[in-house]
Amino acid sequence: MPSGTANNSGPLSGYRIVDVTQMLSGPMATMMLGDQGADVVKVEPPGIGDLTRAMGASKHGIPPAFAVINRNKRSIALDLKDHRGLAVLKHLVAGADVFVQNFRPGRAERMGIGERELRRIKPDLIYVSISGFGEKGPYVEKRVYDPVIQALSGLAAIQTDYKTGRPQMMRLIIPDKVSALTAAQAITAALLARERTGEGQHVRLAMLDAVISFLWPEGMADLTFTSSTTQGARRRSRDLIFETADGYITCGANSNAEWKGLAKALGHPEWIDDPRFNTVAARIRNVSERLDLTAEILATKTSAEWLAKLEANDVPCAPVLSREEVIRDAQVVANELIVESNHPHAGPMRQPRPAARFDKTPAGLHRPAPLLGEHSDEILKQLGIGAQAAAELRAAGVVA
Repeated sequence: MPSGTANNSGPLSGYRIVDVTQMLSGPMATMMLGDQGADVVKVEPPGIGDLTRAMGASKHGIPPAFAVINRNKRSIALDLKDHRGLAVLKHLVAGADVFVQNFRPGRAERMGIGERELRRIKPDLIYVSISGFGEKGPYVEKRVYDPVIQALSGLAAIQTDYKTGRPQMMRLIIPDKVSALTAAQAITAALLARERTGEGQHVRLAMLDAVISFLWPEGMADLTFTSSTTQGARRRSRDLIFETADGYITCGANSNAEWKGLAKALGHPEWIDDPRFNTVAARIRNVSERLDLTAEILATKTSAEWLAKLEANDVPCAPVLSREEVIRDAQVVANELIVESNHPHAGPMRQPRPAARFDKTPAGLHRPAPLLGEHSDEILKQLGIGAQAAAELRAAGVVA
């Protein structure tokens, strides 16, 4: 059963997670679990804390990215290099369900917080290790950030500019986020397994593994069957962004019915039976010619004119919105996705609510991202550490 203290009605209410991760993959994973009701205790080193606290335009110590991926958490600042700080952490683990770290392999063990050590304290603990490359192989000791995984996973190659042949990075930190999603789901699955068996386990996740698995279905389609050649896999990709007379839209046709609608909308019904395009396979084979013809036509009218024609013919399409337009879009507004609130330290802010909606145990935004060590006293008291002992730990710089 959950061992944490319930703080709302989310589906994970009552579970406690001790989170010593930094940057994005680990913190975003535990954010999602916090959104769903888990009591997430974020353990940070005194001083700078999580490095993302120093990234971006900060408002009273809370940068935008940190404010989102560390919401629904409590912060305690502990010096884990000091045996007294380590003792406090172990005290926390004794009452926790999940422990998450994203150090390079071997470092947690050297710090005295490896799985074997913590399992002595909490036998049914779900222990989670997030790393760049895993625990063996030639890259284990490499430092890793998102672009490194984009380069090594094939993601940058998939984004290759079809005109120049130059690989390109995604302008979002996709590997970190994919790893976070994968980790959050795996942690929930491990908790479910523990409910059934009574046993904890070690969940290991490499960012490289998560991203390759994520991009494989279509990104590595030409390599899925071992009898295939790699010629198709080296094909330069094209996006589905089309310039119109006054902006940009996207549209596409996968099925024969959609292709028929697109041909009619663009005023070229002869394309329907054209042998270059009259089957799904033919349209894939002649993708460059098909997209060039589509782009030439779409450049002649405004976005609104084309979207009306495309929608009338049941063709998947949309305007390409700016970031400012996204938050005002009618569907985003209808979904009540963007929530405005007042952060007690950073002031007014907006952010998306948890994407998944639970009708019986709703997730929510019940706690703003904390200042460094904002809840240290609260957590120490909860652990039964008296005021005098807490003051001594503060005076020694073990707790902040």
